[in-house]
Amino acid sequence: MNQQRLTQVILAPVVSEKSNMLAEKRNQMTFKVLPNATKREIKAAVEMLFNVKVDAVTTTITKGKSKRFGRTMGKRSDVKKAYISLAAGQELDIESAAASADKE
Repeated sequence: MNQQRLTQVILAPVVSEKSNMLAEKRNQMTFKVLPNATKREIKAAVEMLFNVKVDAVTTTITKGKSKRFGRTMGKRSDVKKAYISLAAGQELDIESAAASADKE
């Protein structure tokens, strides 16, 4: 797989009560990913960027809601999320990983 593509697959971590609960109880991390990213690409990207072993990847597509923006009706963007299950004994710290990526 192309390394340039793998660096663009993961858009952002999802920070919510559900994602925090999954991280604590099931050792899973949640990320927003490109809409056309495959599970294999997501797994390779996480392993390359964070130097961890990934057991499984589950993806969901959340459809955007219709919302009113002033007088006009609009639609929020669809979002694809990836739930990453880490191998036993593996840990992923997003803050330290982001700091080390900024230094490079």
